[in-house]
Amino acid sequence: MSVLPVKDPSQARAAAEQIPWPQKSPASCPISAVKTRLRNAGLRPTRQRMALGWLLFAKGDRHVSAEMLYEEALRAREPLSLATVYNTLRQFSEAGLLRQVSVSGPKTFFDTNVSEHHHFYNEDDETVVDIPGSEIQVSGLPVAPEGMMISSVEVIVRLRNADGAEVEARVATGAGHHA
Repeated sequence: MSVLPVKDPSQARAAAEQIPWPQKSPASCPISAVKTRLRNAGLRPTRQRMALGWLLFAKGDRHVSAEMLYEEALRAREPLSLATVYNTLRQFSEAGLLRQVSVSGPKTFFDTNVSEHHHFYNEDDETVVDIPGSEIQVSGLPVAPEGMMISSVEVIVRLRNADGAEVEARVATGAGHHA
């Protein structure tokens, strides 16, 4: 198996967040930072993980689908399958390096910003944009069923072109926000 001895996921996320990612160009992100971030998250820095980590994190905070990242890998001449991209995104998410943002049915984006925040989802062009966590306050949450606790709440505000269409907000409990 490719995962190193397991750390507590919250410890892995905290360790991973301590390594800053440059916000400029891919050339300014040393490959050693990718390797260190993977190791701190408990992941072995394989060639595929290094390549996808470089593509994901060297461009700053962003939202990508598996298909988008696969296309980037093809343009970068990285010999990866779409299945490898999906598996790596899942592993990065489980290790706390990415957040999954499920916007519509099976449509999922992966967010390189793992801090507490919410999202706008534009249904017209299928893009996701961050909303700072402090701009939305959720109140009146239901009591969790016996033996359970609320671990997170994520708000996705769905947008459409303003030609009379309503803007609808969907609140889903999911990864990324700790209540």
